[in-house]
Amino acid sequence: MNRSSASWCAPRSSTGRSPRAWRPRLRASIRSCSSCPSPPTRLPVDDRSLTLDVSILGREYRVACKESEREELLQAVQFLDHRMREIRDSGKVAGTERIAVMAALNIAHEVLRARSGKPATGGFDSAAIQRRISAMQTAIDRAMAEQEKLF
Repeated sequence: MNRSSASWCAPRSSTGRSPRAWRPRLRASIRSCSSCPSPPTRLPVDDRSLTLDVSILGREYRVACKESEREELLQAVQFLDHRMREIRDSGKVAGTERIAVMAALNIAHEVLRARSGKPATGGFDSAAIQRRISAMQTAIDRAMAEQEKLF
């Protein structure tokens, strides 16, 4: 059995159990092996895996993603690189690993605040903005009503 063509199937030991350290990996667009009950299926073109070489904070990384997620991954790389450069340039954190951890913590914090409906620090509080717009509209309506009385 060719390992690259059977990357979706767990290798079996003589006892019939999968080894503990086995991890599934997508390597080819066809998945099958002699121990799989289903026939091989062709993955859609958008779900094929591809490998990208990206640069984050001057270091090169090779990452895999689905073809349909390529642009999103590149945007994520650009976003992370920008955030890590901000942290590095602030001079408060030294070392690539520490910078990466701080960037991850900051991004995770923002995601959790967004999920809970709280505004991000330095971000916009949409509810407060909406209240302020309503107050402005009311003030404008009153001023316009007073102007109409004069004419």
